[in-house]
Amino acid sequence: MTAIHVNRVKQRLAAGEVVNLVMGDYSPDTAELLASSGVDILWGEMEDGATSWREIGDYSRAADLWGACYMVRVNHNHPALIGRTLAMGASGVCVPHVNTADEARAVARAAFYGPKGMRGMAGGRRSYGAADYLREVNENVLTAILLEDIAMVPHLPEIVTVEGIDIFYVAPGDLSQSMGLTGQTTHPDVRSVVEASIATIVNAGKVAGTLVNDSTLDWALGLGVRVVGTSWEPWLAAAARSFADRARAGRSL
Repeated sequence: MTAIHVNRVKQRLAAGEVVNLVMGDYSPDTAELLASSGVDILWGEMEDGATSWREIGDYSRAADLWGACYMVRVNHNHPALIGRTLAMGASGVCVPHVNTADEARAVARAAFYGPKGMRGMAGGRRSYGAADYLREVNENVLTAILLEDIAMVPHLPEIVTVEGIDIFYVAPGDLSQSMGLTGQTTHPDVRSVVEASIATIVNAGKVAGTLVNDSTLDWALGLGVRVVGTSWEPWLAAAARSFADRARAGRSL
């Protein structure tokens, strides 16, 4: 009997390191390509994407091969969704629209077995061959909550005190919409709320995450963000445009 896969990303966060996260729909093969290229957290998408229950096992195996963490965003803060996602093999779970401390506690309660929580007693593939599965999985599950509504702001000082949440992820896009500034993520009012929220998280000694791109990465790191997320689609689009433009230019010579 052996220990289950250790969640290296959770260990690195505990050690104070910065990790990266790549979101977007992709196949298990693409997930493995991203993990082998240095991506720390692969983001499965069950809210705004097509990740299926049966795919979670293959995605998580692809991540495991390279020491990455496969974390799935569910579409609702419900214990059955959180528990099933983990039972199917995900190493972590991300829960949207968490606006109060009680909602954050509900995430932790659903993600851990007792005595930390009340996750449904189903093991799934991560229990295979484990010497002490319940203890081991409780030590290795990665939990993240999305702070994406202006309604969370007055509750954030209490939210960051909740035990069992690893990542407090500020989402500028949905936050802008909740402020009546849809899509205006660089609007001064939106940027002010994002920066103040990150400061609250960091000052509490917790791990802050947020969405970045090439132009905002240094800004986020400067604020103390330790989980920097982005999407792979812009990378692919930029590379495709560059290749196509160079090919067209060569053809016209």
